[in-house]
Amino acid sequence: MKLLFVGLAVLGLTGCSVFGDSGVESAPYTLISADEAKQIEVRNYDSMILVSASMQDSGRNSAFRKLFSYITGANQGAKEIAMTAPVFMDEKQAKGTEIAMTAPVFMDESGNGQMMSFVMPKHFTLETTPTPTDPDVVVTEVSDYKVAAIKFNGTLRDGNIERYTNELQAWINANGYTQISKPIQAGYNGPLTIPMFRHNEILIEIE
Repeated sequence: MKLLFVGLAVLGLTGCSVFGDSGVESAPYTLISADEAKQIEVRNYDSMILVSASMQDSGRNSAFRKLFSYITGANQGAKEIAMTAPVFMDEKQAKGTEIAMTAPVFMDESGNGQMMSFVMPKHFTLETTPTPTDPDVVVTEVSDYKVAAIKFNGTLRDGNIERYTNELQAWINANGYTQISKPIQAGYNGPLTIPMFRHNEILIEIE
């Protein structure tokens, strides 16, 4: 399955804490199995609504700004949405709907389709998600997404990504699963969080 999925925007999550509590809703999933010693879980995400922007030409910062603008009002909203995070709306975007930010932020830097995505709060459907006013922001749905995920602290630097990707791939092979996607980076905290308290993950779709 090809996804408009993306790993963490290291620019940060609204409402972050230096001690790791981002204070935002997390994307729900069903836990299938867990290897606590290795901090690895097999999960199934039943359904997620993603809003995505390309990182290919303008990079992470631009993609993040486009997505953050979307959740803070750059959309064709029709109703008020209860906030679950301290996201603030620019007065120039007051006609749109303000949407709570959800963790994690995903980033896929593989190939030419480099995308960054925010996960919408769980009560949104493809039909009820406000339409972006920016044509560079797209809304998609991911269903029945089964992954192996490894959790680690620290930063999403290249060395950590390579180390934990290798560990996860070795675990997948040793436990009878087949990798069917490239690794995805995911993060749950912003830049103010002390690295030792950060929650990062590598996810790989499996079957």
